[in-house]
Amino acid sequence: MDDLFDLLKGQLGEAAIGALTNQLGGGVKQEQTTKGVDGAMSILVGALAKNAQSTKGVNSLNNALEKDHDGSILEDVVGFINGSSQPKNTKAANGAGISGHLLGGKQGNAIDQLSKMSGLNQNQASSMLLKLAPIVLGMLGKQKRSAGLDTSGLSNILAQSAGTAVKKTSGGADLLTSILDQDGDGSILDDAAKIGGNLLKGFFRGK
Repeated sequence: MDDLFDLLKGQLGEAAIGALTNQLGGGVKQEQTTKGVDGAMSILVGALAKNAQSTKGVNSLNNALEKDHDGSILEDVVGFINGSSQPKNTKAANGAGISGHLLGGKQGNAIDQLSKMSGLNQNQASSMLLKLAPIVLGMLGKQKRSAGLDTSGLSNILAQSAGTAVKKTSGGADLLTSILDQDGDGSILDDAAKIGGNLLKGFFRGK
């Protein structure tokens, strides 16, 4: 099965990166946008993987994918980014709602880490997360449908993809720590062990 992180990288090509760069403004360079995209995707995939390790979390995710994220947002990614094309289902494009639900109280930490690794300012890093969150959910929804993923399949593909994100993203371990470090000690080893073995294995496969 294709890795979610790799699929997202393929979806966000040069045209999408250019559109994001324009949207962020403030003299942002395309190199910063590229780093920011990798970082934001790592954060979002990691947060999804974390949430999907509990029965309640993965069931909630599965229901959201069934109802609101069928992958149609991917038909015109550049249009979605620059605002010229929006999905009919407003929940599919609600980046603030998706990001807030996935990251909760860790959203500030994630934005801080994303800003540091990419060189984007806080507002730009926040905008990046909000713009990419619907795209990540859209890709996961598309994968769910094409591969016939059940809740177990969702948990597994997300754990694997979190490991890939750490491996392929500069500062990926720090980004994952920003959302998984539940007790604030700067280490995700104890926290990942509490969350679930699959995510812990996925993380170390990617290092």
